[in-house]
Amino acid sequence: MTVNGTHLRRINRGAVERAAADLLRALGADGDAEALEETPRRVADAFAELLTPHEFRATTFPNDDGYDELIVARSIPFHSLCMHHLLPFHGVAHIGYLPGERIIGLSKLGRVVEYFSRDLQIQERLTTQVAGWLQRELEPKGVGVVLEAEHLCMSLRGVQKLGAKTVTSALLGAVRDDARTRQEFLALTTRTSHDQ
Repeated sequence: MTVNGTHLRRINRGAVERAAADLLRALGADGDAEALEETPRRVADAFAELLTPHEFRATTFPNDDGYDELIVARSIPFHSLCMHHLLPFHGVAHIGYLPGERIIGLSKLGRVVEYFSRDLQIQERLTTQVAGWLQRELEPKGVGVVLEAEHLCMSLRGVQKLGAKTVTSALLGAVRDDARTRQEFLALTTRTSHDQ
């Protein structure tokens, strides 16, 4: 099934529970231990929650006043699952757009990030999905999306660099093509509370 341009998976909880039980045994755990008795069900519940997006309606309004400056929402928290290791990555999204005929309800900027993050993801794709959705829904003059995230597949395993952040961006329209707008968007998304 496809909703909002995204394929929604059907999660087979029974199969996930069986796979989790098999994984516990493969990891050398005692599957009959009382402490692990409910773990396969909990694993299935957790993955179902992490991978099921919540539907929402893109509430937009006419730009009656002709507002023509950037609208930016910073530091929207998100988390997702790395499709390569099934480990979480988490961080913040900064989203901006240069309105055209319509503006969007501010809460929807957070909802669109959550919607696309509830998938087996890579950060690059998540960034472009959010930007593409805004471009399609609003038809603004420009869109900018910057994601900063820590990936547990990098901080807990492999190179084990705790706290390292990966930054990705997707810039469309005037936010990409107009140097002043691009610079303003990037300056607004990198400013912290300490800068003010």
